[in-house]
Amino acid sequence: MTRIILSGCNGKMGQVITRLVADDNDCEIVAGIDINDCLPGTYPVFTNPAECNVDADVIVDFSHPSAFDSLMSFAKSRKLPVIMATTGLSPEQREQLKTDSAEIPVFFSANMSLGINLLIALAKKAATVLADNFDIEIIEQHHNLKLDAPSGTALAIADGINEVLSAPAEYVYDRHNVRRQRKKNEIGLHAIRGGTIVGKHNVLFAGTDEVIELKHEASSKEVFAVGAIKASKYMSGKPVGYYSMNDLIGDVM
Repeated sequence: MTRIILSGCNGKMGQVITRLVADDNDCEIVAGIDINDCLPGTYPVFTNPAECNVDADVIVDFSHPSAFDSLMSFAKSRKLPVIMATTGLSPEQREQLKTDSAEIPVFFSANMSLGINLLIALAKKAATVLADNFDIEIIEQHHNLKLDAPSGTALAIADGINEVLSAPAEYVYDRHNVRRQRKKNEIGLHAIRGGTIVGKHNVLFAGTDEVIELKHEASSKEVFAVGAIKASKYMSGKPVGYYSMNDLIGDVM
């Protein structure tokens, strides 16, 4: 039985995870951390990580980048694995995760969906074959309440593609202020915000007289929660190190 401390437990994603874990016989939420402790639940909720004295196997974080420092300090003090699922982390915070992974097990993914991570793998494979003769563009769509743009997932797709290119590509965000022809070594990133779109990502490989498109669409937040729960079970008991969804997928496959 994997015992989880859920950071951001009273947010939208936290509530989805709480509901799914309640029906899972292999894990349980033993405590929550959230600035809002007024929502009723089946586990204690702490407004400050340092106040949490409950024994656990892992921490799952779906909170906010502003809570990053206090949560990571708590995790290191308790020597607990962290599944970092909070979006909008700064480049410095991402680097800090790698640094902290020398002290505790750290699992990070810009998107906890197994499907989106398979999409990234497929996009990387396609890029190795197509990049010389095809232009690469990424379009992401999300609900009108999302704050960051482009999404962390779109950047993760671009980063994955960049890893396999013979020369690094330049990221171009939209094109409204650029009056020039498209350069060959570009990856275009475009953000759409509207309605209640949970998340949709399209990767276009546009060549001469043909277009190849890879697409992933999430119809509910459950896909992210399911991935985080799988990551929790995977990380329980893992040694110190930096882990990603690639490790989990490789273990499953």
